[in-house]
Amino acid sequence: MTRKRRSFTPEFKQEAASLVLDQGYTIAQASTSLGVGESPLRRWVQQLTDERGGITPKGKALTPEQRRIQELEARCKRLEQEKDILKKATALLMSDDVNRTR
Repeated sequence: MTRKRRSFTPEFKQEAASLVLDQGYTIAQASTSLGVGESPLRRWVQQLTDERGGITPKGKALTPEQRRIQELEARCKRLEQEKDILKKATALLMSDDVNRTR
């Protein structure tokens, strides 16, 4: 029998980590009361600490502000790629026009 992997929402992860950071629970107490392992909870606590310090995570962000930052960074990256494509296309078209007029 295969065991299905559990997944948690960013909101749940943030609330779980805030139990440890803001309400004084130990990781063991919080993991027992929430029914999650200590290892994932430690990661969530570390990630929330980093996000509160202004570090954008590599994975899915926990806080809404960091999620918005990730969305904007992805959009910026996509726009930069589109701009580079247009620059190359313009250069290619301009070189074709120069070759035709000769």
